Amino acid sequence: MNFNTAKEFYEYLDVLSLSKTPFFFSIDFNQEKFIVKKLDEITNDESIRIDFPAFSNTKSQEKKSIKVDLKPKQLDYNTFLEQYKKVHKEITQGNSYLLNLSFEVPLDTKDSLRFIFSQAKAKYKILVDNQFLCFSPETFIKIKQNKIHTFPMKGTIDASIPNAKELILENEKEKCEHYTIVDLLRNDISQVASNVEVKKFRYIDKIKSNNKELLQVSSDIQGDIKEEFQGKIGSVLEKLLPAGSVTGAPKKKTVEIIKNTETHNRNFYTGIAGVFDGEDLDTCVLIRYIEKRDNKLYYKTGAGIHLLSNPKEEYEELLNKIYVPIH
Repeated sequence: MNFNTAKEFYEYLDVLSLSKTPFFFSIDFNQEKFIVKKLDEITNDESIRIDFPAFSNTKSQEKKSIKVDLKPKQLDYNTFLEQYKKVHKEITQGNSYLLNLSFEVPLDTKDSLRFIFSQAKAKYKILVDNQFLCFSPETFIKIKQNKIHTFPMKGTIDASIPNAKELILENEKEKCEHYTIVDLLRNDISQVASNVEVKKFRYIDKIKSNNKELLQVSSDIQGDIKEEFQGKIGSVLEKLLPAGSVTGAPKKKTVEIIKNTETHNRNFYTGIAGVFDGEDLDTCVLIRYIEKRDNKLYYKTGAGIHLLSNPKEEYEELLNKIYVPIH
């Protein structure tokens, strides 16, 4: 199904969710490209493979993990620094408090998207043939019995660093960055929910890849869906997108700076995807993302830039995020 505008797409999602029709969907960062399929249409669809907690159309069988060698080309530090300085200047001028700056890195791997998908182990996995692969650790929103949760993830560190957990939790820049995103997401959720509160603040998840372990920091924000938004998934998403954790704050101006600074098209990277099972909604942010274009693969990665940021540390963070999770 084709949609001329994001509004048409969101209205269609409302129709599906109000009728309790199970479906899968994805929206790109610019809210210009859309995928929506009823779940009964993709149970045996080889072109879209989904492995979510709420739904999977992949064959569940234990496979021995095989090392995936992405062979990323080196992202030139001076290229990074040029864009970093542009956004940091905007931050020093007060136009943004936090901005998620992203890049794409070409891969030299001979592995296919399908093979990488088969080896990756993540909370959310999506493969759209000849377009993109995502193995996301980050939940965007969940809705269950008219309760909405969002889980902003902000802060990543190499787990092998001595005292890594203490370092990331006590780092002033990381604290400020996380506080900013939690405040932004709390305000976003308040548009569609009442009684919004932070239930769990700055907890740690560990993610393992072939090469290293990473620690990532998240929070849990929840509220009660307002009556006028109950059962209307499209209307909820229209208010909340783009996702705050991969844009920054204030959102509108920060997105404008991103579009004027980044030299690649994010496409579905940092968009969202989700599954509605007829009752509940579970969605993820499309990060840890590989795109196929002209028979070449590109890994898209980013880092949050703040007034207190150190460019070399931010450069290392976005390189650390180029990995395939193995459990």
